[in-house]
Amino acid sequence: MALVRGGRVRPDIREGTSLNIFVDGRLVRSRVGETVLTALRSDPGHVREFEFMDEVRAGFCLMGACQDCWLWREGGERLRACTSEVEADMRLLTRLQEAL
Repeated sequence: MALVRGGRVRPDIREGTSLNIFVDGRLVRSRVGETVLTALRSDPGHVREFEFMDEVRAGFCLMGACQDCWLWREGGERLRACTSEVEADMRLLTRLQEAL
């Protein structure tokens, strides 16, 4: 079952355990079982800023094929937000130069 909030679909994980992730140092609250993409589309509403134009990106295919939702762990490892499950105290970056 999914909930629609503000035009966005979010899995119905109301009873799930809450956990925190950090994106560019900013706290993002999420729940066990969510993907990083789900957490970011709920708050702040997008995944990252587009590096070639002045717009935000929010994931496109939602299955790991389009490359639109790449993020980096603080250590430099890349991950796709749409296929990566949140982990407690996960620390992510939205820009490559900050990850290096």
